Amino acid sequence: MRSLALFSSFLLTFSLLAADFNPTGTWQGVMIRKGTKMKDATLVYIDFVNEEGSISGFSREEIYDSPYFSVKKLGGDINDGEIDFKQIVETKSNKSTRSKWCRVSAKLNYDSATGYLTGQYIATDCRNVVGNFILYRADFEFSKGEDMESSQIWFEQFVKDYADGLNAPEIRKLERDNFIFEPIFFDYDEFVIRYEHNDFLDGMINVVKGHSDLRVKVTGHTDSDGSDQYNDTLSWNRAQAITTYFVKRGLSADRLVIEFKGERSPIDTNTNPQGKQRNRRVDFEFI
Repeated sequence: MRSLALFSSFLLTFSLLAADFNPTGTWQGVMIRKGTKMKDATLVYIDFVNEEGSISGFSREEIYDSPYFSVKKLGGDINDGEIDFKQIVETKSNKSTRSKWCRVSAKLNYDSATGYLTGQYIATDCRNVVGNFILYRADFEFSKGEDMESSQIWFEQFVKDYADGLNAPEIRKLERDNFIFEPIFFDYDEFVIRYEHNDFLDGMINVVKGHSDLRVKVTGHTDSDGSDQYNDTLSWNRAQAITTYFVKRGLSADRLVIEFKGERSPIDTNTNPQGKQRNRRVDFEFI
């Protein structure tokens, strides 16, 4: 379909640009120790500096819903998009008597399609400690102090978003800004969704799920056949069929707004079958 083809072209262009990936800046995410679940992961923030392939910076690890943290200096390199780094020395920490902050080495790779920087780590000063990083670009500056500019409130939402298969925030913003709406067409006197529209609708669901402040307006229409009252009902049924589809696929009903206009807002003539087909539709708008 036209909108999906255009968006795929956009993603290809973005992927080509990502070939020159530069990790400089703040990243946030989790360190998931092997054998544990993401909800039990250590929160991590990393400030990378890339100078002609040489990586330096600091990492900060936090235990969720606690005051305990550790800041470590790191160093390494980046080659063909792969970051290879080691935590060198702990520079600051607040730890409990039962916790130990292990230094790790890691290899990370950036996925331009999802926006995540992921890879495995292994402890260099603790036995049998291995796991995985999942990171994404942050929109705040790294801090080595007692408190970060960002609170830990993001963590539970991140766990849910990742489990739902959503991309990193920077990619979700691109998806939203470049999303191309298209009408959903219906057969004569019907409000059954054609299978051919499912991919488009699923793509819209992912965009809306990826932005907590985003809703979608669903507006039903008909051609001019039938009475005004009948067409108002039919256009409502078409909009309702779309919202039912959305809710069944996990989109909350409070993210949806229904409108129905019957035959009052045609986009084509009602004097021939082709024009009537274009008028039997549902339109969309982000609000």
